Amino acid sequence: MNLNDINQGIVTHKKLKRVGRGIGSGHGKTAGRGSKGQYASAGARFPRFFFEGGQMPLFRRMPKRGFSHGSWDKYFLVVNIGDIDVQFEDGAVVDQETLKKVGLANGPADGVRILGEGEITKKITVRVHHVTKSAAEKIVAAGGTVEIIPPAPKPVRNKMKPKTPKKAKA
Repeated sequence: MNLNDINQGIVTHKKLKRVGRGIGSGHGKTAGRGSKGQYASAGARFPRFFFEGGQMPLFRRMPKRGFSHGSWDKYFLVVNIGDIDVQFEDGAVVDQETLKKVGLANGPADGVRILGEGEITKKITVRVHHVTKSAAEKIVAAGGTVEIIPPAPKPVRNKMKPKTPKKAKA
């Protein structure tokens, strides 16, 4: 093989198929579109992959049931008390940023949830979104404090002003 042979047979600029140029071209008269039918005219759009020839499409035939939790579900990073005891010193403040620095709460989340798995011996301040009852009891028993970050306020659904009653004409 030579360098001259590498691009042999590869066409970078393929010539356009010139249609409607007379009977001798092989693509004259109907220009390869056949006679009559939906796609013979100029304004016709060629079918997409989901087009079923005018039949009711599958995604419209399927029943729509159920709902999605996506609009209100929250994703919390879970951390055990025993892991916090190993990673943090006495008197430390434990929040989402410090947990991320030590590698206990990585990734995107709506908050941090502390579970009561394990034991704690150090006096720490925990400032997170949720703490289980057993974890809170263990932290307080060790001399620490628990601060719960309140959730964001719920959005106001109806922003329209209430209608005022119409005044009677005198």
